[in-house]
Amino acid sequence: MKVGPSTGLYDRESEILIMANKGKFYMTTAIAYASGKPHIGNTYEIVLADAIARYKRMEGYDVFFQTGTDEHGQKIEDKATAAGTTPKAFVDQTAGEIKRIWDLMNTSYDKFIRTTDEYHEKQVQKMFRKMYEKGDIYKGSYKGLYCTPCESFWTESQLVDGKCPDCGREVTPAEEEAYFFKMSKYAPRLIDHINSHPKFIQPVSRKNEMMNNFLLPGLQDLCVSRTSFKWGIPVDFDDKHVVYVWLDALTNYITGIGYDADGQSSDLYKKNWPADLHLIGKDIIRFHTIYWPIFLMSLGEELPEQVFGHPWLLTASGKGEGDKMSKSKGNVIYADDLVDMFGVDAVRYFVLHEMPFENDGVISWELMVERMNSDLANTLGNLVNRTIAMTNKYFGGKVKNTGVTGDQAEIDQDLKLVVTGTLDKVAARMKDLRVADALTEIFTLFKRCNKYIDETEPWKLAKDEALKDRLSEVLYNLLSGIQVGATLLKPFMPETCDRILSQIRAEEIPFDELVIWGNYPAENTVTDKPEILFMRMDVKEVLMKVMPEVFEAEAKAEAEKEAKKAAKKAEKEAKKAAKKAEAGASSEITYDDFAKCRFVVGEVLECREVENSNKLLVSQVNVGDKTVQICSGIRAWYSAADMVGKKVMVLLNLKPRRMAGLDSCGMILCAEDKDGNVVLMTPADPSMPAGSEIG
Repeated sequence: MKVGPSTGLYDRESEILIMANKGKFYMTTAIAYASGKPHIGNTYEIVLADAIARYKRMEGYDVFFQTGTDEHGQKIEDKATAAGTTPKAFVDQTAGEIKRIWDLMNTSYDKFIRTTDEYHEKQVQKMFRKMYEKGDIYKGSYKGLYCTPCESFWTESQLVDGKCPDCGREVTPAEEEAYFFKMSKYAPRLIDHINSHPKFIQPVSRKNEMMNNFLLPGLQDLCVSRTSFKWGIPVDFDDKHVVYVWLDALTNYITGIGYDADGQSSDLYKKNWPADLHLIGKDIIRFHTIYWPIFLMSLGEELPEQVFGHPWLLTASGKGEGDKMSKSKGNVIYADDLVDMFGVDAVRYFVLHEMPFENDGVISWELMVERMNSDLANTLGNLVNRTIAMTNKYFGGKVKNTGVTGDQAEIDQDLKLVVTGTLDKVAARMKDLRVADALTEIFTLFKRCNKYIDETEPWKLAKDEALKDRLSEVLYNLLSGIQVGATLLKPFMPETCDRILSQIRAEEIPFDELVIWGNYPAENTVTDKPEILFMRMDVKEVLMKVMPEVFEAEAKAEAEKEAKKAAKKAEKEAKKAAKKAEAGASSEITYDDFAKCRFVVGEVLECREVENSNKLLVSQVNVGDKTVQICSGIRAWYSAADMVGKKVMVLLNLKPRRMAGLDSCGMILCAEDKDGNVVLMTPADPSMPAGSEIG
């Protein structure tokens, strides 16, 4: 066992042995409904489950991690028909896409089950028959209101504003022959189980919802077959019926590991059941904590240890809130698009870190950039890069543990306590599945390392040869802290862990040694070619890439707004100038004042209307030795075409001014009668050349 010199950081050797060989841990996600491509809100669950599975493996558990796809039901049958294909061909494509996204996110599942798998379908038929023969399933007829997207029946009193209480969509009346499961038969037993197993439903708020809203008021019998569509597992003793979605879908958790309804279950099933964790979205907590345990009771199987209903990942609404992702709302963000922009581990970090324990989290492109820059590029990436760069600069890439602390012994001790104490904090958070908090603890370690650099100021130590051993100790301590942090990061950001350890030329620290200081190899050589872990990004550049049409529309609208504002200001200034000129015209001036004015004949060469102004024309006027640009408020009386070629009287030495964003260098003189009619002042002889002096 390694112990840092005189640190006294670790004295519980007996606990190390407990951390290995902890037994089995079987966990599942909800199987994804194969109706289309999953968005980042759907993908969050598989990433969360993967982080838990990887952490449990690191902790010493024999983990079996199952996920998959739910592939039957009316919604899929309808979508396949609309796509002009068969339901099986449709789900083959969508299940393949779901699996591609799961693999893209670097998830380490052991089994990907599909409910169209032959073994699963046969076992569902056998379970249905077993429940029927036991008297738990009976034939009846159903009349109610049906929500196709949720594949759920509702009574009138259960609707919210006349719509499905789960998804808010329209429901349609439906009546058909169906088989029903006697839910009420097992309700008292389930209530007793929930009360005696406080960890069964987590978080506690989900437990209270199930008890108060469903179990205590009394359960209705559950429809478990349908005849109005064919895309499902046939009831083998009544083939006009197909097994209804929840009895089909929920049983994947046992069929996937080899459950057999005839008692010939596999060794894998005997080893792993009951499940230790069902990780699901909060919207399907009812099916997993009421229907599923009752089905298991009917089959005579043990209940899972825990069902955890995680919150939703929403898209930002711009009001500090979030909206549930929906294609109809146009607010869907896909995992592969995020990965293309930020990389796999940056996306994993965001969805894991930004999700509160019980409340919904929010994601947007802007928030992703913010986390990328502040946490990943700044806190983590900068720490690793600076440490490696200083190790190469001051010691040719190799440092040793000298034990020299100088007058900074307390600073070193505090760093070591933070680093070696992080595992216990992470473990406590992960025990309660507070994954976001666990990640925060790891980044607290990285922040402490950054603070340590500021406290020890290695660049100053490097200036004094006598402090070389102290400098070596500082860099060794940093590399040791980074090694521990990177190892702890493995379940959450596996590729980043590997990249960091590769650059500092170190290996993952065994889980039971993460509480010990001094694992970094003495006189190890770091890479001489460090790579940037995470690049800082500009939010505007990102938005222009991912939604250029939106960004361009916003930019155009802003430009139009500014142009209108400028035109309004110019018009106001023109009125003010006109009033001033009018006031000046009515007052006497001296001969000397008049002599200062230079009037010439000008010839209009070009003329056009000024955008965003309903009064101004802008003319290019030849005044003999040059051409000047003059803006005139005469658009109501002359068109641009009328002006071209005219000889006009020009006040040439007027001070230039800006009008509607244009420079105006002079004034074209006009006469105005008492009715407001305006006429250009022109020479009586049109042959008078441009530039001729008037006066």
